[in-house]
Amino acid sequence: MVCIALAQLNPTVGDFNGNLDLIVDAAQDAYCQGARLLVTPELALSGYPPEDLLLRSAFHAASEQALAQLAARLSAFDGLYIVIGHSHCPDLCTTRAFGLPMPWACYNAASVLHHGRVLGTYLKHFLPNTSVFDEQRYFVCGHQPFVFNTAGIHYAVLICEDIWHAHAAQCAADAGAQMLIVLNSSPYHIGKEAQRMTMLRARAQETGLPIVYVNSAGAQDELVFEGASCVLNAQGEYAARMPKFDAGVALVNVDRVAPAFSIRGPIAPESPVEAEVYTALMLGVRDYVNKNGFPGVLVGLSGGIDSALTLAIAYDALGGARVHAVLMPSPYTAAISRIDALEMIHRLGVSHDEIPITPVFEAFRNTLKPVLHDAAPPTTDTTEENTQARIRGTLLMALSNRSGAIVLTTGNKSEMAVGYCTLYGDLAGGFAVLKDVSKTWVYRLAHYRNAADTFTLRNMIPERILTRAPSAELRAHQTDQDDLPPYEILDAIIHLYVEENQSCSEIIAQGFTAEDVIRVTQLIKANEHKRRQAPPGVRITARAFGRDWRYPITSRFVETPTASATTR
Repeated sequence: MVCIALAQLNPTVGDFNGNLDLIVDAAQDAYCQGARLLVTPELALSGYPPEDLLLRSAFHAASEQALAQLAARLSAFDGLYIVIGHSHCPDLCTTRAFGLPMPWACYNAASVLHHGRVLGTYLKHFLPNTSVFDEQRYFVCGHQPFVFNTAGIHYAVLICEDIWHAHAAQCAADAGAQMLIVLNSSPYHIGKEAQRMTMLRARAQETGLPIVYVNSAGAQDELVFEGASCVLNAQGEYAARMPKFDAGVALVNVDRVAPAFSIRGPIAPESPVEAEVYTALMLGVRDYVNKNGFPGVLVGLSGGIDSALTLAIAYDALGGARVHAVLMPSPYTAAISRIDALEMIHRLGVSHDEIPITPVFEAFRNTLKPVLHDAAPPTTDTTEENTQARIRGTLLMALSNRSGAIVLTTGNKSEMAVGYCTLYGDLAGGFAVLKDVSKTWVYRLAHYRNAADTFTLRNMIPERILTRAPSAELRAHQTDQDDLPPYEILDAIIHLYVEENQSCSEIIAQGFTAEDVIRVTQLIKANEHKRRQAPPGVRITARAFGRDWRYPITSRFVETPTASATTR
C-alpha cells in the first residue's frame, strides 16, 4: 500500500520563510502518519499569483534559495518524496525588457524533492491568459512530460491549466504515467467546482488514469482559492475530497498495482452555495486583514442591509474584538435605522462609536453657499447627498489613521456597476467585502447567515433590516428604487452583460425592456472611472470588477440594439 498526502496550503505571496515553514510542517504531519509522497499546490513556495514580482531577479534568487533550504530541511524525513510548486529560472540574469529587470526565461514549475536533492523538474505547458490570469506576461511554456517513480508507481506531474487540455494529460500517459499529479492554484467563483469536476472526469476517462488534484486554500488580494483538493479514480469517480476553504493535510491510500488501483480517502460533504459564498467572503476578509498586518477593521453601520452583512462577515472572519462599528447619523437618517444598527451591535457585542454628522454637514453647507450661489437653503440634490457620504468617509478614515484598523467599505456589485456610490465617500476604505456581491445575493446571504446552524450566534441581523426597502438615506423619503430599476431586474441585466458578456440585443431578447437594458448598460460604461478608484474586494463570480474587467474609461463606443430587439 502507498500513502499519498495532499497538502492543501494557504501560502502568502513573497513570504518564502513563512511558506517554507508551512510546507515543512505539512511534510512532518504527513510523514508521521505514514505518507511517503506529499503533493503541494501550484507555486506553493512563493504564493500565487506573484504578478510583477516575477519581473524582479531578486525575487527569483530568493525562490531558488528557499527551494535549496526546503530540500535540506526535508532530508530529515527519510524516504519522503515531495512535489513542490515554484518559479524556475535556469539562466537567471538581468536582461531588461520593457524597462524592467526580468529573467531571460522563467517557468511555472514543479520539482520532486527526495533525500535533499531535486530529482527532476516539470515546466508548465499551458499558460492561461484570460479572466484573472496573466501568465504569458511572466512565464515561458514547457514542452516535455515529466514522470518519476516511487514505490513502484509511475507518476506524471502537471500544473493547473495543463489538465484542462487533453494534450498535456495524454502526453503524460504516453510517457508511461500510471497516475497524474496536478498542482493548482485555481481561484474560486460560483460554479467553478462543477466545471472543474466535469473536466477532471473527462481527463481520467480519456487517459484511464487516476488523478491527484491539489489546490490552494486561502486568499490573495481579490482572489480566493477554495481548496476542495481531490483524488479521482480511473473511472472519474471521487476517491477522496478535502473540505473547501480550509488548509490542511489529507491522506489517501493506494492499494494494488496499475491499472487496477484501489484508492481510498476521506470525502468531505457538499455545502449549499450560500454557505460556500459566505465562507469565501469570510476567508477573503480574514486573509486580507491578517496577511497585511491590520489590527482590526472599521465598519460604518447605517442600519441598512449592506453594512449589516459586512459587519456580520467581519465578525465571523475576525472575531468581535477586532471589529469596531461606527454610526454616523445625518438629518435624513430614520430613527429605526439607528435603532436597528444599535440592536445588531448589541447582539454581536462589538465596540462602537456614534458620530452625528449634522454639525459637519451644516458647516459644509455654509462654507459652500457663497461659491455655489445658493441664495436660500437649497433642496437636497446630488451635491448635498454626496457631501454627506464624503463626510462619513473622512470620519472613518480619520479613525483608521488613529487606530491602524482598515475601513471595510459596504457597497455591493449592483451599486458598483451603475455608479450608485460616491467617490471619496462610501468608496473610501481599504477593502470592499461585497464588491462582487449583487444586491439580490446580499439578501440571500443575510437570510442564510441568520438561519445557519453552523454558527454559534444566529439571527445576528435584525429582521427589520431584512424587510425594509433599501435606502441610502441621503434625502427625505429616499429609496433605491427612486433611481434604479427593481433589483431583481437590475441584477439580472448586470449578470448577463458583465458576467455572461451578452449584447444588449441578446438581453432584450430574453424579455427585458429596451429602456431598462440601454439605461443600465450606459450607466455601467459611464461609471468606469469610479470603479478604477474603488478598493479591492473578494471575487465570487466568473467576472468581477477588478483584475478580469478591463474597460477603458475614455470611450465613445456605443452599443446599439438591433431594431427588432428594441421593439420588444
